[in-house]
Amino acid sequence: MHRREALKSLAILSGGAVLVPSCNFETEDILAAYQNLNVTESMREVLAQIADTIIPPGSLKGASDLAVQDFILVMVNDCIETDQQRVFTKGLQSFNTFSKKVANSSFSKLEQAEQEKVVAQGLSISNESTDEDEKTILEFLRLTKRFTIQGFMMSEYIMTQVKPYSLIPGEYNGAVLISSISTMKIDG
Repeated sequence: MHRREALKSLAILSGGAVLVPSCNFETEDILAAYQNLNVTESMREVLAQIADTIIPPGSLKGASDLAVQDFILVMVNDCIETDQQRVFTKGLQSFNTFSKKVANSSFSKLEQAEQEKVVAQGLSISNESTDEDEKTILEFLRLTKRFTIQGFMMSEYIMTQVKPYSLIPGEYNGAVLISSISTMKIDG
């Protein structure tokens, strides 16, 4: 009796082993956290590189060091109208194609200076452009730049370590010379 069960299990196992190589495990899953956007992990990485191009690491941390790409995706997912969400997603999906057209390479394979040129060229597209793909790239980059700066400036790192935020103004001290007050400049 146990021999039948063993043969049955062996048949099921060998049938499964035959089917496994024919399964395609290469497709990327859509990130579930952003239900209004069809964003994959590789698209999220491209967005991180674009954000790092806008605010690169230097004396301060860069945008991707602060996970600004997640802030961008949350803002687009939760705070933007459906039409703009579609434009953002389409722009993110076609950004590598735009990069290949402009710099003859995908965005992730470019050097930092070339990435800056691609982003600058995308932001310099005219509003009156008749090409729908160019308009999509322009709108995508405008949203990305806006939310990159907003997410960077509102990050815990900036608010606590670079320019500490105080809920109320500091105490009044009338004996301080204006020339002795140092202002915090956030430069790259």
